[in-house]
Amino acid sequence: MAHAEFVHLRVHTAYSLSEGAIHVKDLVKQCVGLHMPAVAMTDTDNIFAGLEFSTYAAEAGIQPIIGVTLHVKNPFKKQDGQKKAPPPADELVLLAQSEQGYKNLLRLVSRAHLESDPQYGVQLPLDAFEGLSDGIICLTGGPTGPVGSLLLGGQKDDAEECLKVLSGHFPERLYVELLRHGEQAEEAIEEDLLDFAYKYDLPIVATNRPYFVSTDMYQAHDTLLCMADGTYVAETNRRKLNSDYRFKSAEEMAVLFKDLPEAIENTVKIAKRCSYKVDKIPPLLPNFTRGLDLSEADMLRDETIKGLNERLDFKVNEEGLERTNKDGWEEEYWQRLEYELGIINEMGFPGYFLIVADFIQWAKDHDIPVGPGRGSGAGSLVAWALKITDLDPLRFSLLFERFLNPERVSMPDFDIDFCQDKRERVIKYVQEKYGADHVAQIITFGKLQARAVVKACGRVMQQPYPVTDRLSKLIPNDPGNAMTLAEAIKSETRLQSEIDSDDLTRQVIDRALKLEGLYAHSSTHAAGVVIGDRPLDQLVPLYRDPKSDMPVTQFNMKWVEQAGLVKFDFLGLKTLTVLDRAVHYVQDRGIDIDLAAVPLDDGPSYELLAKGESAGVFQLESTGMRAVLKGLQPDKFEDIIAIVALYRPGPMANIPTYVDRKHGREEVEYPHQMLEEILGETYGVIIYQEQVMQIAQVLSGYSLGEADLLRRAMGKKIAAEMEKQRARFCSGAEERGIPKEKASYIFDLVAKFAEYGFNKSHAAAYALVAYHTAFMKANYPAEFMAAIMTLDLSNTDKLSAFKQELQRMEVPLLLPDINASGVYFTVEKAPEAYCEDDDPRHNLGVRYALAAIKGVGEKAMESVVAEREKNGPFKDIFDFADRIDPKLMNKRQLEKLAAAGAFDSLVTDRAQAFAASEIIMRTAQMAAQERESNQVSLFGDETGVRTERLSLPVVKAWTDTEKLDHERKAVGFYVSAHPLDVYETILERERIVPAREVFSDEGLIGQEIRMAGAILGYRESTSKKTGRKFGALTLSDRTDAFELMVFENELEFTRALVDDGAPLVVTVQIRKREDDDMVRLSCRSMESLEQVAAQSSKGLIITLAKSDSVAGMRAALERKAGGKGRVTVRIPVHDNKRIAEVRVPGRFKVTPDLKQAIAAERGVLEVEEI
Repeated sequence: MAHAEFVHLRVHTAYSLSEGAIHVKDLVKQCVGLHMPAVAMTDTDNIFAGLEFSTYAAEAGIQPIIGVTLHVKNPFKKQDGQKKAPPPADELVLLAQSEQGYKNLLRLVSRAHLESDPQYGVQLPLDAFEGLSDGIICLTGGPTGPVGSLLLGGQKDDAEECLKVLSGHFPERLYVELLRHGEQAEEAIEEDLLDFAYKYDLPIVATNRPYFVSTDMYQAHDTLLCMADGTYVAETNRRKLNSDYRFKSAEEMAVLFKDLPEAIENTVKIAKRCSYKVDKIPPLLPNFTRGLDLSEADMLRDETIKGLNERLDFKVNEEGLERTNKDGWEEEYWQRLEYELGIINEMGFPGYFLIVADFIQWAKDHDIPVGPGRGSGAGSLVAWALKITDLDPLRFSLLFERFLNPERVSMPDFDIDFCQDKRERVIKYVQEKYGADHVAQIITFGKLQARAVVKACGRVMQQPYPVTDRLSKLIPNDPGNAMTLAEAIKSETRLQSEIDSDDLTRQVIDRALKLEGLYAHSSTHAAGVVIGDRPLDQLVPLYRDPKSDMPVTQFNMKWVEQAGLVKFDFLGLKTLTVLDRAVHYVQDRGIDIDLAAVPLDDGPSYELLAKGESAGVFQLESTGMRAVLKGLQPDKFEDIIAIVALYRPGPMANIPTYVDRKHGREEVEYPHQMLEEILGETYGVIIYQEQVMQIAQVLSGYSLGEADLLRRAMGKKIAAEMEKQRARFCSGAEERGIPKEKASYIFDLVAKFAEYGFNKSHAAAYALVAYHTAFMKANYPAEFMAAIMTLDLSNTDKLSAFKQELQRMEVPLLLPDINASGVYFTVEKAPEAYCEDDDPRHNLGVRYALAAIKGVGEKAMESVVAEREKNGPFKDIFDFADRIDPKLMNKRQLEKLAAAGAFDSLVTDRAQAFAASEIIMRTAQMAAQERESNQVSLFGDETGVRTERLSLPVVKAWTDTEKLDHERKAVGFYVSAHPLDVYETILERERIVPAREVFSDEGLIGQEIRMAGAILGYRESTSKKTGRKFGALTLSDRTDAFELMVFENELEFTRALVDDGAPLVVTVQIRKREDDDMVRLSCRSMESLEQVAAQSSKGLIITLAKSDSVAGMRAALERKAGGKGRVTVRIPVHDNKRIAEVRVPGRFKVTPDLKQAIAAERGVLEVEEI
């Protein structure tokens, strides 16, 4: 079929963020459907989709034209005398005509982003085209172009001059652009543009500006513009396009420009001139040995030989071996080294290894923790020798071919974990070493997700907020497995009901469905960094992320590699930061620890894991994992590797088999006796991808490179490839005496495991981090917990769980103290009551961090701690007020500090300290003014000592319940006590089972019991299996936190109790899942603990000091009338010589807060529950 006689030269894809609504693949599909031979992608100020568009268009037989709609400064525009800002920038459409034009486009777009003043947006001066316009076709931009905007502004002469300048920059490559969307501005300038074109013999070209594919998308796109601009759909004075901004057919365009057919014809001529297509570029890396008299291969050999000798020397010292001069036990290492070097050099990657080794060694030399490895890289002996990784691959049977396969050429890919606080320093080093213009981070794009797009559409369509909020909350929110809006509508009947019952809701959802998945914003990839052998703008367009001082590639991770750049992952791993901080806490006590030298057989570490006490331990901290550890009873490092690999959906089903075989409860079996050496370590269970490869090698004669291809084929389950591999596998096995039927059975068995098999190199590397974490927790518990809590400073849920863990470990968590706490969690000697022996590990506590108090801010607390360290502890609350910076502190922060107990050492009554916040602020402000004016204090003598005492307000002291409630609100959980403390008698009477007992007593499995707890959290989800809703309620008692499942029929009642926030008594069913050995709690019923207390208590006996103390007590009782308990009052009579007992009429709800309220009244000596 003949192709269409029109080509779109000005298309905005979804990469014109929050502006375009055409996905790249949809653009290509549209061109194919309309028989258009070519199309130009001209997104606003970017080439984000350059390679993606070029690749997909070419694959579909469409000529891709890479272009950009670029904003330029117009030097001819007159400055508005009343405005300081320069005139708005105009638009030019630039199309890459050739390879040189494409490279110039890259540089121009990069300059526009990197050199523009952020406050005025991306724009380029016209003179920037000098020397950078070759190979570029320029369209004048219509009414938004520099010529058109001058005409609209009444500057016709300037418009003509501007056209001459553009013609000079783009000789024989400038086209006068005409647009007909029915806009008044287009019509106003068309005649002048045609006059200019004919006067200067410039060709004209017709363009349309598609932002969406068809009219069906018009209203949704209009909504998108409102979302971007912060306007409402109903507004009239806003940016608004008409439905002509769609992807029109050639026939429509021909009719539209029937009076100017040459404008249509020129679109095809331009397409023929733009014949360049971007091709994939092989990897480009800096020459590491440039300027040196040796090759990268020679340097790599020298460095690995040196490094391996150092590693083997350490191995000798650690294991008591003797060096054997490359024979004996050493021979395998040297042979493996030669093998790996040969492959690395043959594939051309020695420079890659040298670059990685260099920045890792720099990090280690500068006290920046580096992870022992990540991914398959730990399987390389060369990497181990270069100190890139810290696991001996031979000792743990890790395979090089899993990392770098000589039979499948692809770039090696080391993912490097660094301490998250110091990662930026390593990237800075790389910039300095290779040049700032050779290094960049990688862009990522955030899409409009279901919940967000519904909220955004609802907002701009002025749907009442409660309605939009309700709609969005009906969409399940699972970040790990995000549900689309269409899926949510299908699974959530309430959402469909809302759509059916309200017309506005239907419109909101309809538009949200069309906008979902469009790109909303760009940001920087968390880890990816590229290093080039030349300035990067010669290979990719660059972008500036306002949050980063590094340039960012405009191509994302997938496409940046197609452009020849090699990605290095600089990952920030929080656990390394935790370990680093914990080690420094230990060093503060004069103890040096080198985690890399810690032996892998530390008894306390395995004992901790075997008890399931792994909260906070990397990879091993989940409730389910802790249950597995208790069943596994790990006693060797290989057990940790195995459980890291097994504890995932799929392979998790093999955990019971692994555990039972380890402990002799099940016989170890192997698919074939030849596999005992491979599978012996894992008791016959195939766990690792490397085992799959080794099985193919041993049974069927595969090379390890071939075996890696087999592993991949099994993982992808492509039928044709699997049958081909089956034939190869069985043939090789038969050659080794294994019957074909048996070989085919083993192939199927291996394929089943290969589907879920885990990379052993990665598992081993992360197992080592897990082991180091367990080592620190077992041997230095206070330091470890202070470190891990510091890294979760603002996560109150985690801090609450860690508080429970400290309690279990009998490590005291000391209240925040303005005179003792640091900004972060610290370690200090525990109060005498906690010190049981002379072992310093048992005599330490964790002091609560000031900055962990909600709403006080790190910066303010840094200033407080700095002042205290400089000038000594605060003597009293007004000394504190005199010395703080009132610019960094406010009334609310002071209230939070008081509520958390931080002023307890200065003011004994928290209620009084809380009420004094305004006085403290006024005092602080006056003191600051005096300091600034160098005046003598109004309240002090010449020494600065306060002589006049300001008064604290007189207020009623908080009850214990009120004190705890204020503490919880300030900290996020209870520190000094627990809400259940006051219910101790009731809990015993009602036979409430503590959480710790539930999780440790196997005899309770299958039973129904009663538990109690304060509410920590509640969420609702929808089961993917049944489609029914369920709740997950997290409670905390005095021994542990626990989660229970609430079924659909209990949800409404649960919501009411959760909203009330009071402690609960829950009847639960305890069960255990067979596949992961995890204890599960299902809620059968629940009720308020206070209600249980009121129903179970028989009454109170109140002893008064004198008979006139009854009034306040009576008021407290009246508030609790109508219960079951009786109250007896003991009153002294006859000059305190006798005690009279008086029964108070009526019955009362006897609860802890009633007891506290009565005990707080003056004249009450004792309140006893009966």
